[in-house]
Parts: sequence; structure tokens; C-alpha cells
Amino acid sequence: MAHENVRKLLRLNPGTAQHANIRREWIAHSIAEDNRDIPGLMATLTDDCVYEIAQWGAVWHGKAGAASFYNELLTAFPDIHFDLQHIVIGPQGVWESARVTGTHRANWLMFEAHGKYVQFDAQIFFPWDAAACKFRGETVFVTGLETNPEPQTPLALKASIAAP
Repeated sequence: MAHENVRKLLRLNPGTAQHANIRREWIAHSIAEDNRDIPGLMATLTDDCVYEIAQWGAVWHGKAGAASFYNELLTAFPDIHFDLQHIVIGPQGVWESARVTGTHRANWLMFEAHGKYVQFDAQIFFPWDAAACKFRGETVFVTGLETNPEPQTPLALKASIAAP
């Protein structure tokens, strides 16, 4: 079953108009996120959207769940900023890679607030619903937050510090 779904996705051949629609909706989503505009974010999502942070098993269902996800995230990191590193837009949706920064002011998932500035990386997939012309949610993968609340030192710098 999963293989057949992947084959269907691979066969999609978007036209210029569909690509423009996906891009426009992602821009609207990003602007709403930057403005902390929960109704604006919800306007870009299907009613049955799913938000998931895959490696931690955290899942939120529907627009009420998505609003909860954003309220929790924005409360925990009120000054959160997503610095886009890479983006791919296709008929299946949008994938982005972002450097995320902010001050950890409230508990979030299994992370206790410590009031310190953090930075971590997020890989986010926004699956596209072509019939609804909306996103079906987000699947998020986070790295760098789970092991170190302080900004991470680049590996090359760590190696040069450790060198005799």
C-alpha cells in the first residue's frame, strides 16, 4: 500500500499554476508564523491536518491540534525565529530546512524551560492536498535541541579546540 502511494506521488507532474499555488500558500503560512497569527496559519491548513514531531512521537490532529501546537511553541519560545536555509517546492508539498533560534521561556514537550537562548535545526515537510489547495499539516524533524540547550559549537571548531 505505501509503495503504491509513493508511486502516485512520484508520477505527479505539476503545472506552473499548481506550483504557484503551493508557493503562495507556503508564503502565506510563513508570514502568518512570523506574525504569530494563529488564524492566518490555520487558513493554510486542511481541517484534518496533522502536526508531528516524528522523533519524539508528538502528534496534534486537526486545526484545534495545530493551533495547540503553535500556541505551545510560541509560548515556549516567544521570540522564535526561523532562518530558512533550503526549500524545495513540488507537487507533493514543501520541504524546508531552517535554523531556529529563540529564548526558551516555558516548558515545551519534554524540555523544561531554562530561560536561555537556544538554536537548533528543523527539517519540515508540509504535505500538499491538491484538491483543497492547502497543507495537510507538518512533519518536523528537530536536531540540536535534544542534547544541548546552548548554541552548538561547529564540529570543526570543536576539533580545533581539542587538537593539541
